Amino acid sequence: MGNAKPERKVYVDYIATNPVLPAVLEAMLPYFQDVYGNPQSLHAWGDVAREAIEKAREQVAALISGNPEEVIFTSSGSEANNLAIKGLAQGQAGKGKHIIVSAIEHFSVLHAARTLEKAGFELTVVPVDKYGLVDPDEVAKSIRKDTILVSIMHANGEVGTIEPIAEIGKKVKEAGVLFHTDAVASTGNIPVNVNELGVDALSLAGNQFYGPKGAAALWLRKRLRLIPLMDGGVQEGGRRPGTENVPAIVGLGKAAELAVRDIPSRMEKLSPLRDKLIKGIPMAIEHVFLTGHPSQRLPHHASFCIEFIEGEAMLLLLNSQGIAVSSGSACTSRALKASHVLIAMGIPHEIAQGSLLFSLGVDNNEADIDYVLKKLPPIVDRLRQMSPLYAKFMKEKRG
Repeated sequence: MGNAKPERKVYVDYIATNPVLPAVLEAMLPYFQDVYGNPQSLHAWGDVAREAIEKAREQVAALISGNPEEVIFTSSGSEANNLAIKGLAQGQAGKGKHIIVSAIEHFSVLHAARTLEKAGFELTVVPVDKYGLVDPDEVAKSIRKDTILVSIMHANGEVGTIEPIAEIGKKVKEAGVLFHTDAVASTGNIPVNVNELGVDALSLAGNQFYGPKGAAALWLRKRLRLIPLMDGGVQEGGRRPGTENVPAIVGLGKAAELAVRDIPSRMEKLSPLRDKLIKGIPMAIEHVFLTGHPSQRLPHHASFCIEFIEGEAMLLLLNSQGIAVSSGSACTSRALKASHVLIAMGIPHEIAQGSLLFSLGVDNNEADIDYVLKKLPPIVDRLRQMSPLYAKFMKEKRG
């Protein structure tokens, strides 16, 4: 394989981050230089910037069928999750101190909940099945008189499974408990409607649907008490102080507007490419299995465990062939640990180490998938020839 120039460059790591669409960049550019006022300033320069932020608030709200005044801008999905978990729990602490999350939440939810646990809150972590699905009845059984918050993600970014949030929402609402969903992986990629889902709070991030990095939001139902993470400003109704990143917020709004229009066509384009990977990789390579739900999954997502090798080695060799892909989540891919998501799904540590995640985007085409299917098998074969686990397996197989 050597150091020869790759035949092709294929980016299939869109769930780590997306490129900004040209129309999004075009919308952002004036706010770096020409329209530079502080939105809190009481003059014409500030007025124009403030109007741009409020327009973006309307665009983001329209994407999830919420109200503009319920949108709080943040710097990332992780910040939105932290604000939801810590802010809502502390705001409800007078009613109780019990929180429920699932075992496959993003670390920005899990670690936020663990931090609250150290501060005297109680935490229940509900399990998932082999597909990464949360059972609504498990959530309902975990609810107690002192439960104040449930947080279950809408879709898992590592294995692509879409959770039955509407069903869970009904059970949580019947118990009179607040319900948050981390919808970072789903918003902008599939239809998301906060009313149909039955949630009280929802996190989203622009770099998952062709908006800029550093622009995200927490949607929070009106009149809910939220304790801010930071002090010192009146921005975002005092719930998220700090001078607003106007260009990024404008870009988030434009990306949301485009997503409202384009989600159906994106799904129609990407689902067949995803299915070609899901069918083609196990046909080309032995001892590979799909992770996540086979059908109830994101349209641009295909993830696998490839036995007898480590994901990091595959990433490096695929990169040498011009293919960008993930092993586990972007937030843990440098940690060299087995994914907590895969472990929660019952996958053994040694197999979970061989995880591979393909996430597709609007620039991908069938030739990209063909290239991946051409380059991956010899890489897997090469790594298995160096694997003592594989050698042992083959020896035992031969008897």
